[in-house]
Amino acid sequence: MTELVLIRHAETAWNAAKRIQGQRDVRLSPRGRVMAAGWTLPRDLAAHRWFSSTLDRARETAHLLGHPEATPLAALNEMNWGTWAGETLTDLRARHGDTMIVNEARGLDFRPEGGESPRDVQSRLRPLLMHLAAARRPCVAVAHRGVIRALYCLASGWDLTGKPPVEFDREALQRFTLSKDGTPAVLRLNERLRP
Repeated sequence: MTELVLIRHAETAWNAAKRIQGQRDVRLSPRGRVMAAGWTLPRDLAAHRWFSSTLDRARETAHLLGHPEATPLAALNEMNWGTWAGETLTDLRARHGDTMIVNEARGLDFRPEGGESPRDVQSRLRPLLMHLAAARRPCVAVAHRGVIRALYCLASGWDLTGKPPVEFDREALQRFTLSKDGTPAVLRLNERLRP
């Protein structure tokens, strides 16, 4: 088994405003920089290999955590929200009404206009998971909420419908293991990054 630890990037101004970022390259806010600089990593991560998404908010978070060498990988980028990037879910629900309700009820097959579904995110994660499992070296990835949820769904079988079985704490890391073929399993969730 290979350990894969996921950390969500620190806060951006768009996060604070509840605006959907998707693959827009929004940098960390001053508050987000303070947040990441205050996180304490568990000692057992010292020998892990580090990766991040290619988006600035994830790369900057890795840097603030003391890992500027984190390898950026597009497979770890946030879900593409297409033309809905920059919107809020509240506004989208008000504008699209029943169409939005039906779309959200599709779970893994929910698709923003011009974007990708959570199932698409899983599809781009799978080759990376296989590669990391084959390398057999524990690793940390600084990524995004959508990526963490997509990986959790692969590990747990949740289809993104109904009430979430877990809420992921922004200031926590999520531990998974990868089997030889890259299949993830939940190891431990919401391990706090603040003492």
